[in-house]
Amino acid sequence: MTTEMAAAVLYGKEDLRLEQVPVPRAAAGEVVVRVEAALTCGTDLKVYRRGYHAMMLKPPIPFGHELAGVITEIGAGVTAFGVGDRVVPLNSAPCDGCYFCQRGQQNLCEDLLFNNGAYAEYLRIPARIVEKNMLLVPAEVPLEYAAMTEPLACAVRGFEESGARAGDSMIVIGAGPIGLMFMNVAALAGVHVIAVVKRDDQIATAKLFGAEQVVQTTAEADVVAAARRLTPDGRGADVVIEAVATPATWEWAVDMVRKGGVVNFFGGPPSGTKVALDTNRLHYGDITLKASFHHTPATCRTAFGLIASGRFKSAECITGKVELVEVPALFRQMLIRSGGSREIKTAVFPGGVAR
Repeated sequence: MTTEMAAAVLYGKEDLRLEQVPVPRAAAGEVVVRVEAALTCGTDLKVYRRGYHAMMLKPPIPFGHELAGVITEIGAGVTAFGVGDRVVPLNSAPCDGCYFCQRGQQNLCEDLLFNNGAYAEYLRIPARIVEKNMLLVPAEVPLEYAAMTEPLACAVRGFEESGARAGDSMIVIGAGPIGLMFMNVAALAGVHVIAVVKRDDQIATAKLFGAEQVVQTTAEADVVAAARRLTPDGRGADVVIEAVATPATWEWAVDMVRKGGVVNFFGGPPSGTKVALDTNRLHYGDITLKASFHHTPATCRTAFGLIASGRFKSAECITGKVELVEVPALFRQMLIRSGGSREIKTAVFPGGVAR
């Protein structure tokens, strides 16, 4: 049996190395998965740029968290899965016993267990994730599509928390991977989507993912006014999703929503970021402001259902394919291209890519 494997390890700011490390073994309740596909993520890029993530990881640590693969070993007591099963193990699982879990807010679990190390040949899946947040993947679903469950689950939760209904209008600010996922989820639910994008190429992409109308920020002197003009009677959108994570776009979101509407600040700016909001508009407009973080086991299952059914545009999300050895160079390139790349997600195949 192989005793060593290749894995990408984050040592600090912009310091990602491909190393040979021991192949993990499964303890009681755990499984080991041979990673067939892992996906790049905006969160991973932020962590790479900053060198850490306060909640999820501190270096040196195996890197990456969106994956799907095949079980190669099961630990004692595992009965729901077997060797050879195709699975998507999520990157976290709640305790289901703390204050927040008992109130249906498992994403805020006081003991939320995270698991990282997707950019590797194998990954050990902790018992709690095996029990609560690992899903079987049908044979007809490509594993690189299944690996998209985690980010899509975050978008699904953000959409559900915003209370949008069929026939509502929704403005999505940002056409990165998460913004596009919001557009697709909303469109599938019968919501009329207006996208606010920056680059020329993002106009067509936003429409591909379900936006009925698009505002390009670089073509408008007043972006807020342009977006509001596209809403029914110019009153503003029922829901506005902010998926860029800058103070300016947070402020736009509040100015784009209608009276009585909901703003979801999904994009997370760096710690210490401040924004200026019009308190008069908030109060007399009866506007609801909220934010959404992470996912729950329930939204993971909803997201996986969208992927497995073929309704979600999984193929369109994957705009690049690389092998594991290319991951450090890929992140260097992503850092340089950040903000101007046409890539949505790159799939990493540890077993090699069919060229």
